[in-house]
Amino acid sequence: MRSFVAGSALMPGILSQLLADDAVRSKPSDIAGVSNDPLAARAPHFAPRAKRVIFLFMSGGVSHVDSFDPKPRLFSDHGKLVTLDHPETRGRPGYDKLYLKQPQWKFQKHGQCGTQVSTLFPHMARCVDDLALIRSMHSDHSNHYNATLGMHTGSFNFARPSIGAWMSYGLGSINRNLPSFMVIAPKMPYAGTQVWASDFLPGSHQGTLVVPGAGAAGKGEAIANINRRAASQRLQELELGALHAMNQQHLAQRNLDDELAARIRTFETAFGMQTAVPEAFDLKQETDETHALYGLPRGSTQGFAYQCLIARRLAERGVRFIELIDTGSSGNWDSHGNMMDHAGLARNVDQPIAGLLADLQRRGMLDDTLVVWTTEFGRTPFNNSAQAAGREHHNWAFSSWLAGGGTRGGIVHGETDEYGIKPVLDGVHVNDFHATILHLMGMDHEKLTYRHAGRDYRLTDVAGHVVKPVLA
Repeated sequence: MRSFVAGSALMPGILSQLLADDAVRSKPSDIAGVSNDPLAARAPHFAPRAKRVIFLFMSGGVSHVDSFDPKPRLFSDHGKLVTLDHPETRGRPGYDKLYLKQPQWKFQKHGQCGTQVSTLFPHMARCVDDLALIRSMHSDHSNHYNATLGMHTGSFNFARPSIGAWMSYGLGSINRNLPSFMVIAPKMPYAGTQVWASDFLPGSHQGTLVVPGAGAAGKGEAIANINRRAASQRLQELELGALHAMNQQHLAQRNLDDELAARIRTFETAFGMQTAVPEAFDLKQETDETHALYGLPRGSTQGFAYQCLIARRLAERGVRFIELIDTGSSGNWDSHGNMMDHAGLARNVDQPIAGLLADLQRRGMLDDTLVVWTTEFGRTPFNNSAQAAGREHHNWAFSSWLAGGGTRGGIVHGETDEYGIKPVLDGVHVNDFHATILHLMGMDHEKLTYRHAGRDYRLTDVAGHVVKPVLA
């Protein structure tokens, strides 16, 4: 795992376990211009609409029927008995009967497009003209681990490279002093480090984890010879220059071995990060107005507002794929016991996300930045009692949205049934979602492959179709 911590005092030696795990890795396939630099910028398969991705992941399962998928019949038929063979209630004591449960929030039309969004997200609701809202998402698993794994890797049961790692592998890095794939998360999500792992891809493509607010108290094993406090920058340059010469000789002798190339590149990136990271995370350069736009108190390194503002700064500096994981300060979106927990969680992310979209727009970056908002699954439009305060896991249907980066703003794609139980029009599987994201970045999901263990692998496995109606 590659990780570092960021806070009020960014450490020069914030790099932890930057070297890839020892593993036998196969040679890449169908990537033009592969060199012995695994992070060299590479041409996409075709002209891209987006240059970078900011992936906003709401961990725990946001209720679609309480947020982006209005269902008037859930209000009028509240308490009605329904018969379903649902994976989360099958054989569960006390769940032999299921009753429809009305949403906790009201829905209203917003924007010129008139898309309905609930009062749970008042700030995001004002951005609907920029959103391509997908109401017909569905997934293969109702467990957090498996669904989170699937949303990130396309595989619901086996460890595979994450979408950010595939993006890095396919396109390389724009900024040699920053990782191509970075993840900002205050806590470990479901599926753990596999969310940003490179698995069988070269180790240089795995995500670098940022733990916001950890500061010098953050734990991690710094590598001494890339720690600025251990030597002067000039001395480091001399040491790394000598190391580079020996590594290149060794690399040639080993026939451009992928693993060694990844290790060499990681040392070089680590050295550059010592200067690039503190500058990128220095919010003193941002105005009071920008802080207010995100809802971030000056000096704070906590909350989703901090994550969003840092994401914009990383996007400006050429980081290819930036994932922000909302694990919440008091839990996540897994509201089994009380749906009103969604209210506090929404307050943490609503204004920051709207602020991020507005900030990208005014800087002329939204056109070539793809912003993705998703969760691992939705929540049941029913429960074992009409009076139940919470909702269960629901992988049959949920909502996600895309903004910028070549998408059509102000549209709604797909539709669920009258209660939000299953898609009835234009269903979008996770594989389709991934295929669409890759397409917007100029990559054909069927051609972005890697030969491992005797066969070609891809993010979408043997499935997936680009959701063309959401493309501009």
